[in-house]
Amino acid sequence: MKLNIVKTPSGKANVSALLFVKQSVQFSNVLSETAEKQVESVLAGMQEGPFEDLELLEIDGTSTIFVNAAKERGISNLDHLRMAAYRLAKKAMARQIPVVSIMLADAAPEQFKAIAHGLHYADYKFDAYKSKQKENFQVTFEIVAGEHVAEFKAIAEEVAIEQKAIALTKNLINTCASDLYPAEFVERAKTIAKYTPGLSIKVRDMKQLEKEGFMGHVTVGKGSSHEPHMITMTYDGTKAAAGKRGARSSADHLVIVGKGLTFDTGGLCLKPPKSMPEMISDMSGAATTLAAIQAIATLKLPMKVSAICCLAENAIGNKSVLPGDIFTAKNGKTVMVDNTDAEGRLVLSDGLAEAGLIGATHIIDLATLTGAMVRALGYAVTGFFSNDDALALNVINAGEACCEKFWSMPLEEEYADALKDKFADLKNTGSDAGAISAALFLQEFVPENTAWSHWDIAGTAFVTKKWKYTEYGATGFGVQTLIELARRMSTASETTEEYKEV
Repeated sequence: MKLNIVKTPSGKANVSALLFVKQSVQFSNVLSETAEKQVESVLAGMQEGPFEDLELLEIDGTSTIFVNAAKERGISNLDHLRMAAYRLAKKAMARQIPVVSIMLADAAPEQFKAIAHGLHYADYKFDAYKSKQKENFQVTFEIVAGEHVAEFKAIAEEVAIEQKAIALTKNLINTCASDLYPAEFVERAKTIAKYTPGLSIKVRDMKQLEKEGFMGHVTVGKGSSHEPHMITMTYDGTKAAAGKRGARSSADHLVIVGKGLTFDTGGLCLKPPKSMPEMISDMSGAATTLAAIQAIATLKLPMKVSAICCLAENAIGNKSVLPGDIFTAKNGKTVMVDNTDAEGRLVLSDGLAEAGLIGATHIIDLATLTGAMVRALGYAVTGFFSNDDALALNVINAGEACCEKFWSMPLEEEYADALKDKFADLKNTGSDAGAISAALFLQEFVPENTAWSHWDIAGTAFVTKKWKYTEYGATGFGVQTLIELARRMSTASETTEEYKEV
């Protein structure tokens, strides 16, 4: 898929596309009088049934695809544009149309960005394991931007970077666990760090983790032949900003922590066989984290951002952690492993401790953590928790801008006592409110005076039925919101009130 942004139509398009809502064409005021009457007739027919979404008709001598930009239920106006562009691109590829023209001279920047994302989403496929692979038909979308050519080109470049990060996330998650174990994930991260200017990497292996007291990783990963690793990557955009005249950078240090269980059998508390194949997605948090920092560094955002990938394989072996075992976490608290299938929070305890050690002012952790969150909010909404109202508001606002839905969940202290253990300070499961209990457990390891938000992406990271732009598998959820959050934080005032209004 290629975007060609022009001021006026080139005359080379095979087909024009008109986006409509009910009986109103969007972003196009250049139709001839004859064409306006034809379009009016077609849109009336859409309401009555003779014509359908993605209908290809002759308008004023031009082949025209009519795309419904308000077809789906329950999504935002921007997401409607994404979905319309996604369906248009799929149609154009299926019909092998070389050049499609879209009139967007009257579109706002955020509307064009949504459409560009939708077009890119249609281009993704994962066929690494297919014996016969077929390239997508390459369609060029001519974007008629009028006076917005320069602005739209800059947006298109940002979208391409964000979509590359989304594709990376999806590819990592969709890869078989036997091909993407912790050490292999490390190698891929090293390659990304090598070829991304300004991005540094530090890797701890099993011996270093044990020596330094990161026992969450050790406890979870010691039963597998694939040893655990922890990756810390850092990009300091404040250095680049300092050298530019008039540049302004944030004093914040955002640290993103991702759960990276490359496969989760449930350990000795074995998972049901039916749900086991989906456990290739249990490293979605780490994949999202890695992709987000690559994009943030590529975009050269003027702030400091770090990413911590907590990598382990929760397998069954002669060294596997036993239910009832107790270990001492990095922050000194002792933890009894009540359930070996509640392992993600154990590796995240190390990631949160590492975030404090490297000076985080704000922490976001992402994890496919609980089935309780899936049952509560399903596949369309991510439940999140936060100890900071300003950060929580920014998560919601950034998500809305990226067409990713978040719902604020309560850190209800009434459930905290259920995490107390008779012998240890804590146990890794509570008795009620599974998603809340998991968040309360994580909060025990958040450094003091640090704004923190926990995203439980168990329902939104991976789908087994078609959902929006995903046919099956990894969705890439969270990548764009992390990038947008960093973008907003990098330019926000340091005062709390102004920061809340971003």
